[in-house]
Amino acid sequence: MSEVQFETEITITEKAYGEVKRIMSENKIAESFGLRVGVKGGGCSGMSYSLGFDSEPRDGDSVIEIKGVKLFVDGKSLFYLSGTELDFSDGLNGKGFVFNNPNATKTCGCGNSFGV
Repeated sequence: MSEVQFETEITITEKAYGEVKRIMSENKIAESFGLRVGVKGGGCSGMSYSLGFDSEPRDGDSVIEIKGVKLFVDGKSLFYLSGTELDFSDGLNGKGFVFNNPNATKTCGCGNSFGV
């Protein structure tokens, strides 16, 4: 399995980092697991974001390590997510992870889908 290392393709805010660590701790997810960040077709703007935990990278994944948290990103998703900041919001508009994606030319009202 080949892994490509990128250091700044995707960033994660302190708030999002804390939330990922909290979820891992509460769910007893091993530190060796990584957060799979991706995009898939669908949603009201054409593409939607996906997040989940994975035990190891897949063939063709890029592995981005930030403060001990590994992000696993497939090549297609990295193309759309390059330069994206992963944040976490717990404000009045709802609680959840937020993708601040400079590549998105349109987004939907819920913030979970985008178009390029």
